[in-house]
This record gives sequence, C-alpha cells and structure tokens, in this order.
Amino acid sequence: MKARLQTSLGQQLVLTPQLRQSLHLLQLSAHELEAELAEAVESNPLLDWAEPAPVATEAAQADDAPRDDARDAEPSAEWERSEEWSAPTMRGGDNDADQDAAERVAASETLHDYLQWQLQLSQLSPRQLRIGVALVDAIDDDGYLRETPEAISAALAPDIIAGGDEVLAVLRQLQRLDPPGVGARDLGECLSLQLDALPASTPGRELALQIAASAIERLPKVGRDGLARELQVPAEDIDEALHLLRSLDPRPGARHGDLAVDTYVVPDCIIRRRAGVWEVALANQPWSRLGIHQGYERMLQHAAGEDASYLRSRLQEARWLLKNLQARGDTLLKVVRCVVRQQSGFLEFGPQALRPLTLRLVAAEIGVHESTVSRAIARKYAHTPRGTVPLRAFFASGVEAEGGGEASSTAIQAMIRQLVSAEDPRKPLSDARLAEMLKAGGVPVARRTVAKYREALRIPSSHDRVRLA
Repeated sequence: MKARLQTSLGQQLVLTPQLRQSLHLLQLSAHELEAELAEAVESNPLLDWAEPAPVATEAAQADDAPRDDARDAEPSAEWERSEEWSAPTMRGGDNDADQDAAERVAASETLHDYLQWQLQLSQLSPRQLRIGVALVDAIDDDGYLRETPEAISAALAPDIIAGGDEVLAVLRQLQRLDPPGVGARDLGECLSLQLDALPASTPGRELALQIAASAIERLPKVGRDGLARELQVPAEDIDEALHLLRSLDPRPGARHGDLAVDTYVVPDCIIRRRAGVWEVALANQPWSRLGIHQGYERMLQHAAGEDASYLRSRLQEARWLLKNLQARGDTLLKVVRCVVRQQSGFLEFGPQALRPLTLRLVAAEIGVHESTVSRAIARKYAHTPRGTVPLRAFFASGVEAEGGGEASSTAIQAMIRQLVSAEDPRKPLSDARLAEMLKAGGVPVARRTVAKYREALRIPSSHDRVRLA
C-alpha cells in the first residue's frame, strides 16, 4: 500500500453564521428574545434601543441618536393596538419598579422559608431545631411530609443520632405551625390537624374528625347514605360534617409562596376577529425598538485602520441581526396565519371544533421545512378571544370520522370530558360505552383509544367514579 492523492465531488450543507443566527432567533420565546437582544445591545455599540420621541426638532437630533431601521420593515398587516389589549411592559417608572420589586420580594417567600422562620421562634432546643429543619426540607409544596421518620433519622446521621420516636415528637411540634394541616402524611391526617385547630363547639367537628380518621378514602365510593349506615348516625349529621370537611384545605402549603415567580406568558402574536375576518399581528416585539446607532455609523466614515475595521464588522453584525429579526417575524406571521385559516372553527366554537393539523401540512402550505414550523411555534403563545394559548395547542393528530372527515384528538378528548361531566354519578360510563357513544356521533374510536384519552385527561375509571349518593 502507498499513499496517494484523490479528488472527489460531493454536496454538503454548510450553515453560515447568518443562517445559524436566524434559526437560533426563530426558536426563542419572547422572554428569551428580550434577553438575547439586551445582550446584543450590551456587546455591540452599533446597536441601540430607539427612544420614543413624539416631538422631535432638528436641534434635538444629535449625532448619537439611534436610527430605527427595523420600523420601516414592519409587516403591513400590523394594526394599531386596541384599547382592550395592552402588552406587558418590560420597563416603567422608578415608582412602578420599586413597587414591583417589593411585590416580588414579598411573594418570593416559600413554604419552607415560612416554616423555618416559625421554627426559629419556637421553644425548641438546638437538637430539636436541627430535626425540625430536616423535617421541613422533606415537606413538599402542598405541605405534606413525604418521608418516613426512619428516613429522616437516616438523613440526620451521623451528626445527630435520633430515633423514630424523637423525630415524631418534633413532627408533632411542626404540625402545630401555620398553615394548619402542614406536615401531614396523608389527606386524613391533614384534615384532622385542621379540625383540631377549630373550636370544640364547631358544629359537626367530632363527626368530621371521625370521618377524616377512618372513612375519608372510602367516601367517594360509599357516598353519604353508605357512610351514615356505617357510622350509624343520621344523614343530616353526615351532611353537616361533610360541609365542614369541604371547607378545609386539602393542600395547605399551596397558598404559601408563589412557585411561578417571574414566570410570565407574553403573547408573541395577537389573533382577533374584525368585520367577520380573522386577523393576525405580532404583539409588542422588542426588536421593533431596536436600531443602528447613527452616531457610530457616521463615525465609520471618518475612521481608519483598526477602528474602521472594528466598526465595520460590528455594523455588519447589527444589520444581520436586524435582518434575521425581520425574517423571524415574517416566518411567525406566515405560520400563524396558516394556523388560523385551518383552525378558525376552534377560535369560534372551542376545542370540540379543533381540526387535525400537522407540522407537515403547515410547512407544505407556506413553503418551508417542518423543522422551521416546529421552531416557529416552540414556546410561543397567541392572544386570542379564547385567552392566551400556546401555538402548539392548535396542532393535533386526527382520527378518521364517518362521512370522510377527520376529528382531532383534542376534539375527541373534549367530547369525552363532556360525556363524563353529564353522566349519572350512580352509573358512570365505561370506556366501552363511551366508545359506542362517540361512534354514534360519527367518531369511531376503539375502547383502548378512549381509555388512553381518558387517562390523558386524568379522569378516573368508571369504577372509581361511582357515587352512591
């Protein structure tokens, strides 16, 4: 064998930096795009935010005023924003910012922070306080203790050797803290702790304690009358105790702390009906306020050497960014307009009118690849007359219906939910019966398909939905 040179022809797709940037911007959500543009403005002196200037004079137009090149290229389909819709503002006055910051600090206290603060004020020894902190760490966001005392003891070792009885003693102290019911290990104990905190003269308290301790899990199956027979008490007393139980909170920890702090949904586009026609426009896009800094651009005309090379490269990067942002908006508009044409029934009548729609169908209609459509709808939302919904909610697989049409999986789930909500609680509909009713309505689906959709909707089986009262 010997070494030799050989030439060959071939095709290879090369992603240029501009194309990479375009694909990257397309898949960003509204919040991610805002952060991306803020970072770009920080690193590129040729980019700047366009300040609103309703009254402008020639003397006020200095060389360092930014020029908004992107505004001239906005899609013509955009309308003047109506009074009923106001996009969330990312900036405000100093007073608004201070008030918002105060609200964020107040809302940022979690359940664990609240419990640990109470532990510090309680009359516990340092050893008991260490055990209490370990118990608080094992409490979930709903306020339930999901670990056994033995597991807590093992987690404390070897620093603290505590038996299960000692851990239970501290747990009883923890269960006296606010909110009532925190630290419970199951629903019955949670309700019992809240009942213990009520005055002894509360009507129905003693019977409610008995139900919470022994019969709360069987209540959905046996019903009021069955429970009255088991406990040998009048049905009126059962009603009074059940009314008291329903007034309690089965998730005492959920109302403390905001688990979704700083998690806002900002619509990327607005869909509304005007004069009988559905219209689509981009929402308050941050790139519409982005422009090229006019002062630095003029400086480039007189610069030389390394300064000119640096400014020229930054100017080219800024123009690429603005061009890719414009392409992002155009692609998003094309996709959403196509979706609206396909799913106008959903906007008018709700989920039951949702048609089967795939990425391939939309891609073929607007002339792009499926991956482009997937990026365009990823983590993006639309403000519609039916609320703010993710764009992915408009896409659904289909099932052939009688008469040559198709029904989407989302529409079938809405039908199942409607049938279950209207069923007789004493004789709930089985999956087979639901399949028969759907078939009678022109949507033939198998029983196992109904079971899959029912489980996706988190609807219990017919056996678990039985209500005897």
